[in-house]
Amino acid sequence: MKKQLIAAAVAATMTSVAMADLSITGAAKMNYTYTDDNANVGTNAFVNNGDLKIKGTHGDSTVVMNMGTDTAGTGAISLEDTYFKTSVSGLGLKVGDWDNGNNNLRASSRGANKFQANYSVGDLGLQYNASGDAGTDQTKITYTAGGWKAGYQTNGGDGENLSLSGTVAGVTLAYIGYNRDDSTTERSSITASASFEGVGIKVGKATADTGATIEGDSWMGDYEGASGAYALSAGQDVTAVELSTSLSGNTVKFRHASVDDVAGSDMDFNKLIVTRKLGNGTTFEAVYTSTDDSAAANDADVLDLELAVSF
Repeated sequence: MKKQLIAAAVAATMTSVAMADLSITGAAKMNYTYTDDNANVGTNAFVNNGDLKIKGTHGDSTVVMNMGTDTAGTGAISLEDTYFKTSVSGLGLKVGDWDNGNNNLRASSRGANKFQANYSVGDLGLQYNASGDAGTDQTKITYTAGGWKAGYQTNGGDGENLSLSGTVAGVTLAYIGYNRDDSTTERSSITASASFEGVGIKVGKATADTGATIEGDSWMGDYEGASGAYALSAGQDVTAVELSTSLSGNTVKFRHASVDDVAGSDMDFNKLIVTRKLGNGTTFEAVYTSTDDSAAANDADVLDLELAVSF
């Protein structure tokens, strides 16, 4: 009798596992960086990091846990995004901790104990966000028509965020506008991209009023000063252009960005990026960046060689 009970318990457990869908994905990369500037002439550095994403799905419900390694070299693993999603009668619900991602204007941030509700009615999308802090609730409305998507989002009682994106005559356009009650703290960006004769062309402009600072991490540049990247001053604008093509099995990109509108704080950089997929499942990327700053101490030439794999 005891053996029969054990067998029944094991069978029930195996059935439960079979009904669920569990996936594990991740990525790892190692970088060699050579820096030549006025402070670090001929500096070599090796860095490696990775991430692991565990996703469990059962019916309309999903649990996600993301982990990342510590790039400081301690070998520690940090728990990053952890959230639970489900759907009830067409209403999407999400609760937990997750990163809101980067864009041309602001740095990403990971909020804790966040709540999100989504509901769609045809081409109209409704979303409500809360983080448990008073005054941070956000309501977002999106509408899609004719290949264009418009968005309006309240900003916790301080203005609103606007967005518009779409394609016309083969050119993809995207606008982001952060309107604020204090007009000196507004930011906006517009980008346009297209492809002609196998060459991709992308141009972008991000502007900030005198009391606002661009902190985005995007193709236009990494300006998250807190993470060790180039930190901008209030009122500085960014103009960028990118050309991309395929050459002998490589993806080649050239980027130029110019930062201006604050006296004595102008900066330009040129970046050449060559990416190639290798036969062993890894991807090799070489990035050369030359920075010309109005402050000569910030001039730098950096070569970054990366080997990455994802699974």
